[in-house]
Formats: sequence, structure tokens, C-alpha cells
Amino acid sequence: MAETNPEVDISELAEYEEESDEEVQNDVTDTKNKTANRADTHVAMHSSGFREFLLKPELERVIGDCGFEHPSEVQNECIPQAILGTDVICQAKSGMGKTAVFVLSTLQQIDNNPNGITTLVLCNTRELAYQICDEFDRFTKYLPNVKTAVIYGGIPVQTHKDLIKEKKPNIIIGTPGRILQLASEGALSLKEIKQFILDECDTMLESLDMRKDVQKIFKLIPANKQVMMFSATLSDTIRPICKKFMNNPLEIYINDGSKLTLHGLQQYYVPITEEQKNKKLIELLDSLDFNQAVIFVKSVRRADALNKILQDIGFPSICIHRDLDQKDRIEQYRKFKNFESRIMVATNIFGRGIDIERVNVVINYDMAESADTYLHRVGRAGRFGTKGLAISFVPSKEDPVLEQVQSKFVVSIKELVATPDPSTYMSG
Repeated sequence: MAETNPEVDISELAEYEEESDEEVQNDVTDTKNKTANRADTHVAMHSSGFREFLLKPELERVIGDCGFEHPSEVQNECIPQAILGTDVICQAKSGMGKTAVFVLSTLQQIDNNPNGITTLVLCNTRELAYQICDEFDRFTKYLPNVKTAVIYGGIPVQTHKDLIKEKKPNIIIGTPGRILQLASEGALSLKEIKQFILDECDTMLESLDMRKDVQKIFKLIPANKQVMMFSATLSDTIRPICKKFMNNPLEIYINDGSKLTLHGLQQYYVPITEEQKNKKLIELLDSLDFNQAVIFVKSVRRADALNKILQDIGFPSICIHRDLDQKDRIEQYRKFKNFESRIMVATNIFGRGIDIERVNVVINYDMAESADTYLHRVGRAGRFGTKGLAISFVPSKEDPVLEQVQSKFVVSIKELVATPDPSTYMSG
């Protein structure tokens, strides 16, 4: 990796304000075992293959092209019911293939020559919307008449009105605010919707403003629709709210409650002062072997400052946060996803749902605000049971969030005293 430039002041970042300007994810209480809870596991369900789902030939063909043989546990539990039109609530840890559940079940049900908008997927960020759209585009390889579109705030409304009119999409993925605006103005018809899907549903339903938008959109959709909701974390408070949108849903809570953890992910903490963080971070980036790494900080200002420091030293890092304009945010996301950059400095906006398969190291430069936020962040590494490494900078081993994580998820996070063996976090 890059060599340290002694002329760069690596203590610069410590001068920035400590307050966070990202939404703090509220911690949730331990959940109780409910319908379809499963034992703690990360292995694929080798007892069955995708062929047993009796999917249409176009989907079986693309699944074969992708090299997928066996569904994950969440896919094995959800897809057979979802393709029959059953409402679904699904909680499963990051990297277990939740997106493929609603993508495959939707495409299985959609006509190969559809008319109108039949599927609406809501999510909480533009980057996640693009990722979901990429998954739909991947699985519609042999369904050329099925069209998708991404819609979100931050660009002219007329651009989306023209997109809908000209492309005539059948599947729309978007953020609630812009979807509601277009529907309210008559530019987006929701009268033919058959599948209504919420990804990262807890985030959208915990925020009262976003929940109101979701409710208004829900009322514009036909009553006989299928509703599916997914997240890695669902509190006892949010689960009843989810079910208010549904009719007798199938509830799948995999790795529920205190057993929720990430297999294959090595987790460590470093007790450290603010002034020591930059020096330690540079030592780690120089000594660790990694494919791609994400470094999480607690505010936009700290993200920009840390990214500049890394670039000045010689690390080719990029940065993503909510204050970037829309074009730059999407460009940074695509650059990282396409492996054009190996180091991403990010705020919590990158901590939920974003799936970059080459990420195998996550560093919490600023510790997460809650146990659930920690889980979402470190879940960027070790996707789908593969190996990964998470290192968190904390003031001391008595850090309250560190204690919450270890208590809630029954995981032992050890102090980092030596450079980890690459074989413990590098797959292959």
C-alpha cells in the first residue's frame, strides 16, 4: 500500500467537531423468538437447489449463468411462498441474499411481456435503489421486455416524468418522497401495482416523516397487492407496524434476537484517543491485506477531512456522504462497486443494504452510535458467510456501544494486539 508522507499532518482530523450530522440509529431491545425463527447459521442450504423452486426457464438460465447452485437459508425459506403471492416479513443478517428473494419472486410472477407498472420497491437511499435496480437488470437478462427504472430526489422532477413516459418501466425502485410526489401529480400511476416491497423497512418505518410517505403511497396502490418487507434488524416495536400493511404474512426471522451475529467475520477493537486515530489507521492500511475497505466516520465533515488526509498521504481513497450532489454520489458508488477504488470513507449512508462483494475489511474510525448500526456497518464485510475483518476504534474497552454489541449479539470482540493473520479474513 501507500507509503506515509511525513510532511502531512495526520493529527488534522482531530480538530473537527465531534457531533454527528448523520441520523443516529436507535438501538433496539433484544427480540423474542417468533414465527419461523431459525438456529444461528450461515451456510447455504445444500439440501435443495434453485431448480426445486420451479422458476420460469428464463430465470433458471440466468441463475445458471451467475453460477448459483444452492439458495441461502433466507432464500430457501422465503422464495417458495413469495412466488405464490404471500405477504412476507423477513429479517436476516446482511449478505444472506434478501434482495434476490424479492427480485426472483417478482420476476417469477410478472408477465414476460408486461404492460404498465406492476412492481414498486421503496428503499431509504439512492445508492441502495441503484443496487436493487442492478439486481433486477441482472436477472432480467433473458426477459428483455421487462423494464426497470430508478427514481429518487435531488434531480429535476421533469427528468423522472420524461423517464416514465419514454421508457414505460414495469418495475420502479425509488425513495418514498419522490415516488409520492410523482404519484400525487399524476405522472406515476400505481393502479396496476401487484408487488409492493420495502427494503430496509425498519429505517423507513421508524422515521415518522418517511412512514407517512409510505402510508400515503400504500393507499394509492390496489388492495389486492402482495407486500414484502426486508431488513437485517427489526425491533419488537417495528414488527407490528410492518404487519399493519399486510394480510396474514409469512414471518421469517433468521438469526433472531441475541443470536444475531456474522459468521466468518473477525471482529476487534482498538482502545485509542482521538489524537491517535489517524496514525493507527495508516498503520492498519499499510499492514492489512484487503480487497476493498470501508472506513466509517460519524459526520460529513469528518468524512471529507479524513478522505483528504488519506489522499494527501498517497492512499487512493474516495468518499461518500449525503452532502455530495446526486451525480457525485452515484459516481462514487459505481466507482467503488466496479473496483476502480479500493478504499471508501463513508458515513452511515453507506452502512445499510449496500452490497459490494469485494469488501472484506471495515474500520469504524468513529464507533457506531448503536449496536444495530454497528451490525449494519460491519455487515459490509463478510457477505454471505465469507471471511472478513472489522476493527473498531473506541475510547476504552468499556465503551458502551461495544458492550451493547457483545451483550446483544453474544459475540466476543477482542482487543487488537497484533496484525491479524490474512488467512482469517481473506477468502481463497
